[in-house]
Amino acid sequence: MVEKTKPDLLIVDDDPLITDTLNFVLGKDFSVHVADSRPQVKSLLRQLGNPPQLALIDLGLPPTPHRPDEGFRLISDLIAYSPGVKIVVLSGQSDETNARHARTLGAIEFVAKPCDPETLKNLLKRSLSIRDAEIGAAAEGGLLGKSLLMEKLRQQIAQFANAPFPVLIEGESGSGKEMVAKSLHLMSNRAARPFLALNCAAISPTLVEPTLFGYSKGAFTGATTSRAGYFEDAKDSTLFLDEIGELPLELQAKLLRVLENGEFQRVGETQSRVSNARVIAATNRDMRQEIRNGRFRADLYHRLSVFTVNVPALRDLGDDKVTLLDHFREFYARQAGVKAFSLDSKAMGLWLDYGFPGNVRELRNIVIRLITKHAGQEVNSEQLLAELDMESMDVDLPGVAVAQDFKTLLEAAKRQLQVQKNFSLDATLQQWERGYVEAALIITQGNLTQAAKLLGIHRTTLYSRMQAYAVAGEADKSPHPMAK
Repeated sequence: MVEKTKPDLLIVDDDPLITDTLNFVLGKDFSVHVADSRPQVKSLLRQLGNPPQLALIDLGLPPTPHRPDEGFRLISDLIAYSPGVKIVVLSGQSDETNARHARTLGAIEFVAKPCDPETLKNLLKRSLSIRDAEIGAAAEGGLLGKSLLMEKLRQQIAQFANAPFPVLIEGESGSGKEMVAKSLHLMSNRAARPFLALNCAAISPTLVEPTLFGYSKGAFTGATTSRAGYFEDAKDSTLFLDEIGELPLELQAKLLRVLENGEFQRVGETQSRVSNARVIAATNRDMRQEIRNGRFRADLYHRLSVFTVNVPALRDLGDDKVTLLDHFREFYARQAGVKAFSLDSKAMGLWLDYGFPGNVRELRNIVIRLITKHAGQEVNSEQLLAELDMESMDVDLPGVAVAQDFKTLLEAAKRQLQVQKNFSLDATLQQWERGYVEAALIITQGNLTQAAKLLGIHRTTLYSRMQAYAVAGEADKSPHPMAK
């Protein structure tokens, strides 16, 4: 009888006592791989070949063990390397801001140290079952949404699917670029053949060429046999090159040659080979800026972008946020064998107003957490706020546009002025101001000092404005029922 292979678990922590303990406790159920830093993780991933299904990471990693920056970068690296990996953060830096930001970047859960080993093991097993269910139902959701932007996206996919020419997919991190690439493949006449995907950011620059084009025996140290590369394996199928902006400049000319005439050479060979693979590339970078900065060839960009597909950010999809909410909560409720949660009216308003800087990936993870914590219950605005990363709405993250940028505000203002009669700028500004005050008080549970700090104003200023609301008849006669 063949023993069932254990799922791979990556543990990243610079404390050997913690990693040794976790390895001992979790090693019975998982194939554990340990690293103590982000560079070591990258080296380990190259050795593993296949990405791990699960990752358990600390935020405070060297060279800044007392700050979460390196841990945040690692979360982004792992998601870029394998979008399906389920990441659980186990950290002593357990303030709510760090937890929310980790979840926005793609972590499925945040656990404070110390943690009971059995609780951690059950959490990892649940995360693995979620991952398996997503793989088994990858096509169930398709490209959901009824907004004009989603309709346009589906029309473009249908229009470009059967063409043999390259497609460049542009969009923010977490917006669903790989789903678009798979849809292009499944709607094409190549659908019966394999869909091959390579993340250009996930492998060492020195290994990109042999990975793409293959190599002959003895071509370099460690090449004990000849091996085909992705272009050879793809043959007449589809090859998806994710994070194409990470492709080393010296290899871009070779990729251009394949795109122009289908010819390539294995590393260590002079014989030319031919591939009819249809190339789909994706990026979350501004490729025109990359060209201006000399990091990407203009001729390769124009060859890749014969067709260009822009995947919209979730914040621009309006009521599609509700469509995705309905789909994911029903899906994960069935998967967990529990009743789905619902949102009360205030929570639903908050859901529609939230910018989802992590896009569909963030929305999905929020739903997973709400299913876990509030199955069968009505979720209120305070419970929902606990899962949202409001601070990231004002932070310019790599690959993520600022959610409340001037263009978005301008469009909203235009729509309001066109449809609202007797518009009052003063009343609108006061409503926005009070909304932020209310949100700050909810987050800080009515602590005026903390709320004022969150808003960037003095405590006395906050109190005066709350009194003004009461005088104007917009609140109770007390400044605020939660105020402390």
